[in-house]
Amino acid sequence: MCKRLLLLAAVAAMAYRYWGSAAVPAIATTASTIPSFDFSPRLAPASEPIQKPVRGVSALRVEEYVITPIAKFQVAGRVLGAQRYRGGREADLSPVDLAMGWGPMANSEVLSKVEISQSGRFYYWHVDAFPIPASDITRHSANMHLVPANEAVAKKLVAIDPGQQVRFKGYLLQVQADDGWRWHSSTSRNDTGGGACELVLVDTIEVL
Repeated sequence: MCKRLLLLAAVAAMAYRYWGSAAVPAIATTASTIPSFDFSPRLAPASEPIQKPVRGVSALRVEEYVITPIAKFQVAGRVLGAQRYRGGREADLSPVDLAMGWGPMANSEVLSKVEISQSGRFYYWHVDAFPIPASDITRHSANMHLVPANEAVAKKLVAIDPGQQVRFKGYLLQVQADDGWRWHSSTSRNDTGGGACELVLVDTIEVL
């Protein structure tokens, strides 16, 4: 059953609030609300992420940004990498990227043979010998830009470490700024390269 969720979105480009040793963008409350939804009982690290169309969810304004939910989204899997960001315009909204793996890319034996790195809002992998086909690596892992929907989620995001199994849910987003700048989520798990990352408004995140 849906409930109404007060959206707390990241909006400050220069001011930072410190939680522990990690800096994340200051959080400002908007007057807008979006519907939340429950985790699917089918969601598990061995399963594919779940994506469904959005109906009846309006775009909302956060300072100079118009944020449009374009799909419901939920994923469970292993954290392959966690990278925090302070600089760049994207950090106004998303302070943390998680590289996520599910299915075979949540398997510890497979991951022991895959080298993972992150930089510049991208996720990279390298192998000396393929433990699984390259196509399975790309179809079962992705770098995800995470936008905290509230302060509790923001605190949890900066505490996530590689190797943990987590699940989170929310909405894939399209963002447009008043000056024409855009940031658009991928809506496919099969793409690679620029534009292949998911941009996710996260309303709930849990360590499994």
